[in-house]
Amino acid sequence: MGHGDPSTLVWAGYGGSGRVVEQHEHRHGGEYLRARNRRALVVALAITVAFALTEVVGGLLTGSLALLADAGHMLTDVLALGLGLFAAWVAGRPSTPQKTYGYYRAEILAALVNGALLILIAVGIAWQALGRLSRPHPVASGPMLAIAVAGLIANLVVGLVLLRGGAGYSLNVRGALLHVASDALGSIGAMTAGTVILLTGWNEADAVASLLIAGLILMGSWQLLREAVDVLLEGTPYGVDMRQLQTAMLGVPGVAGVHDVHVWTVTSGFVAMSAHVELDGRRDAHAVLDDLTHLLAERFHISHTTIQAETADHTAVCCALVHEPAGPLR
Repeated sequence: MGHGDPSTLVWAGYGGSGRVVEQHEHRHGGEYLRARNRRALVVALAITVAFALTEVVGGLLTGSLALLADAGHMLTDVLALGLGLFAAWVAGRPSTPQKTYGYYRAEILAALVNGALLILIAVGIAWQALGRLSRPHPVASGPMLAIAVAGLIANLVVGLVLLRGGAGYSLNVRGALLHVASDALGSIGAMTAGTVILLTGWNEADAVASLLIAGLILMGSWQLLREAVDVLLEGTPYGVDMRQLQTAMLGVPGVAGVHDVHVWTVTSGFVAMSAHVELDGRRDAHAVLDDLTHLLAERFHISHTTIQAETADHTAVCCALVHEPAGPLR
């Protein structure tokens, strides 16, 4: 294999470059991004706490279910943002011999809890709204409308803070943002219901708005839940086509076969891959593995790769020992 002929060569690549190792440890980047996430979550938490208390008082005074539903959701936002902040702090802890990837998955667990919590909230709001439809309750539409407008402004400010703080790449922060976006919908629903009640006196508009809010929350939370579960089950990341990836690897000069390919997400923005690659011996092994590492980083955005390079004899032994439904790709 190349200049020598070892049966197996393990290559660990990170960020588009690699090195041959027997034992290695990576300190992954992203500390700056995690710190930015934490700052955004702290600011969002402070704003949400202040306005959640305002909506609770306003909902009780006006008798609006839509406003109380929005207030209850904002109180769960306090829990969601607090959980996200704690998870972001835990994820920043260093790795240990027992936790070799560190605590990155804490953020995914927080997103999972937030998604499940949102579904429960949606079901609770829908249940209360159905009860209100059968037993309409008088609503003080003027104060309800004013508080809903203020709530929408608060939610928009918090949403902007979270967007700038990393909601585009962090599932944890996106889970918190989804809570806030649902709150904004709640405020819009309360505003709409307040306007209808003010103009027509139809108090059922409050319950109808609550049902619509519950439906929108349910759709968004289900997507978040699916993504979090997919990460925890180490499914192939969104946007990575395994067939295309293996075909591209086979196109690198010096590669004779590819098998045991696994691609997974450790946490948001951190995709890892491992694979066995059979080399044909016509090129230096290190040059081939360098090309593979650059290909995976630049074309597939996989910056953490571990590639085991093998001879044909070792590949035959490996495939005999490990059952592979799809078999090696050549």
